[in-house]
Amino acid sequence: MKLVRYGEPGQEKPGLIDAEGTLRDLSTQVADISGETLSDAGLEALRALDTSSLPAVTGSPRMGPCVGDIGKFLCIGLNYTDHADEMGLDYPKHPILFFKANSAIVGPNDDVMIPRNSNKTDWEVELGVVIGKACKYVSEADALDYVAGYCIVNDVSERHFQTELSGQWTKGKSCDTFGPTGPWLVTRDEVTDVQNLSMSLDVNGKRMQTGTTATMIFGVAEIISHLSQLMTLHPGDVISTGTPPGVGGGMKPEPVFLREGDVMDLTIEGLGTQRQNVGADA
Repeated sequence: MKLVRYGEPGQEKPGLIDAEGTLRDLSTQVADISGETLSDAGLEALRALDTSSLPAVTGSPRMGPCVGDIGKFLCIGLNYTDHADEMGLDYPKHPILFFKANSAIVGPNDDVMIPRNSNKTDWEVELGVVIGKACKYVSEADALDYVAGYCIVNDVSERHFQTELSGQWTKGKSCDTFGPTGPWLVTRDEVTDVQNLSMSLDVNGKRMQTGTTATMIFGVAEIISHLSQLMTLHPGDVISTGTPPGVGGGMKPEPVFLREGDVMDLTIEGLGTQRQNVGADA
């Protein structure tokens, strides 16, 4: 299934995309795409619906973040061999963890706003993993059973805030609008091999990032297992799993960063597309 949330910010309704690509309203069935809706039982109940009987949504409504009421937004840094190589950095021995503030979360096609005093705002196409049931001390072998589904995340990053203001990476990761998420939550049964998904990001129509989840240093199952040893993961938690090469900060001979008026287009195989216009905070 492809589950969505649509409508104006703060007023999103749950929906799904049917086999013909039609947006169907789920608000008579579930309150939101969150919590118990993401459990195995909750997803099975949605699969059992006659989707043709659900109201079709007309027009072209805004797509909101595909998960509502996200509990934790966890992110893994420097997790692709080819990205680490372009940055000239050693591969980490354990997953690098940072958090993105929930106030950064926006819809997949909402504007990304460059914050005040920023001149190093960067892009990062990433695979998002949505947790479907409480997860603690799980093995790598069982870890994917705790996944509700997958989505695209743009881990927008301000490199000066991230690396030069001292402290945690969170400073450069949590600015408002720095977490476009969606358009869909694609349930795990539709993703045959999560470690073999192609992904790309364009800026102003020029290909910047081309990669595949096959070059992850720590795969999705290992990441989930590792995090579950440290904290309980809850339904609706989102893990953004790192980015392939081609970020602006790694460009040679000089870095390239986002400017007002730029347009980003992101794609991950089977998970849809995102497009963000870049603005600037006054």
